[in-house]
Amino acid sequence: MKSIYIGVDVGSVSTNVVAIDKDVNVLFKTYIRTNGQPIDSVKEGIKQLKESLGNVEVLGVGTTGSGRQLAGAILGADVIKNEITAHATATIHFVPNVRTIFEIGGQDSKIIIIKDQMVVDFAMNTVCAAGTGSFLDHQAERLKIPIEQFGDLALSAKNSVRIAGRCTVFAESDMIAKQQFGFSKAEIIRGLCDALVRNYLNNVGRGKNLEPPFVFQGGVAANKGIKAAFERELKSEIIVPEHFNVMGAIGSAILAKDYIEKTKAKTKFRGFDAADIEFTTSSFECKGCSNRCEVVKVSMEGKVIAMWGDRCGKWTNSL
Repeated sequence: MKSIYIGVDVGSVSTNVVAIDKDVNVLFKTYIRTNGQPIDSVKEGIKQLKESLGNVEVLGVGTTGSGRQLAGAILGADVIKNEITAHATATIHFVPNVRTIFEIGGQDSKIIIIKDQMVVDFAMNTVCAAGTGSFLDHQAERLKIPIEQFGDLALSAKNSVRIAGRCTVFAESDMIAKQQFGFSKAEIIRGLCDALVRNYLNNVGRGKNLEPPFVFQGGVAANKGIKAAFERELKSEIIVPEHFNVMGAIGSAILAKDYIEKTKAKTKFRGFDAADIEFTTSSFECKGCSNRCEVVKVSMEGKVIAMWGDRCGKWTNSL
């Protein structure tokens, strides 16, 4: 029987589920649209894993992403970590000498600075979504170009046109204006790629010391046009890992593996039957102090199994 570690990354746009073995070989990976239903997407990912790998022994489970607490409660995670830690862990494993990680996902983006295989600095986009996957999806739809062809079309352009990339509104308005001037779709898309990379480096990367080797990951790393724009802007090679779109999930699986091997603990994984169990989420405002924290609780078959959101830990530690 195969022994595996499971990693789950639940984001606003996608839910990624992976399985690795003790040598961190990726045995299974899947990308599922979250569609505002993280519980259903986690269940679907676990079902797909079971169907693909069959009878396996799960030694540990890790979760990350904006929905990490919820996914951890549903599955019985051994490790629940933030995205910065998870992404850095996976990248350092596959590219040990990495210095700068560019991660661009569906609705957020981040830069992680590494030194001696340790995270020393990071930044995330806080205001502008220009350059994220959802924005590129929208532009591809507006231009009536399949998103899969976006990168190749950008590479085919002989010339670039300057697009204002400070925000999504300005970028879209400028693209429409350039279309009216008669520029080709390929030229406009290349200009958009250049603009979005400038925006990303100027906003998320502001004040950061960006040094190679550079690693580009997240769903947007599939876009060859964005990768080429990074290389033009930084005048350096950009590395895109094989599993670029599930690096957060891989990182959480590695963290679970490290934890289980270090502590010799038995996994808290609820088993694959968790995919068939009914989970419900609710929240309430704690009036215990002036913070008025919103406390989220997850129930399984009527029993509360997890709570979080209280700053003092009063409710979290009560279970």
